Parts: sequence; structure tokens; C-alpha cells
Amino acid sequence: MHDDTHNPNRGLLAHHVALDGAALAIELAVGIPAPLKSLADQVIRSAASVPANLAEGAGRSGRDRKYHWRIAYGSALEVGSHLELLLRVGAIDADQAHKAMEVFDRVRALTWRLVHPRPRP
Repeated sequence: MHDDTHNPNRGLLAHHVALDGAALAIELAVGIPAPLKSLADQVIRSAASVPANLAEGAGRSGRDRKYHWRIAYGSALEVGSHLELLLRVGAIDADQAHKAMEVFDRVRALTWRLVHPRPRP
């Protein structure tokens, strides 16, 4: 069993969900036909960027923290756009693509709340 006592992401739900989404997106990307390899590489990079920036932001403070979380949000938008394009050209499985896009929708919602927290009363 892995001890995550010193893991700053332990309580960061967005990070855990982003890892799930990245795994789904990367699984889709590795099966993309060779003529679309550059787009598959973009999916992998943007998908991996989301949990990485959420993790890095969790270890920072102030504006630096929000900077990384904004990058994660943008990368989540990017991976969604790439998956939508690949879906439209029939290069990836529709059910798996929709599942991955739903996970990244959730990641974006969670990340938006990190970047724009509601003021406390």
C-alpha cells in the first residue's frame, strides 16, 4: 500500500479526477492511426499536463498556485477539443471518447472552483 501522508494532492479531488481523465485520453491516443500521430501526441501532452499542473499548483501558494491551476484548466479545454476532433473524424471509439470528455468536463468544473473560489461569508 502506498503511503500518501506527505502528498499535498491527497485532498485535491480535481487532481484525482484529472488522473482518471488523463488515463482515459492517453488510452484513446495510443490507438490513433499513424496519419494522425501528431494529434495523438497533442492529446497525450495536454492530458498529462492537467494533473501535473494541478499537482504543482497544490504545492504552491498565492498567484503561483492559481497560475498552475489556470494552465490545468486550459489544458483540460485543449484535450477536450482534440478528442472532439478525433471523434468527428472517426479516429477514436465514441463511447470511450464521451466518457473521457465527461471526466474532463468535471475536471474543468472542479478546477474553475479552485481558480475562482466563492467568497466566504
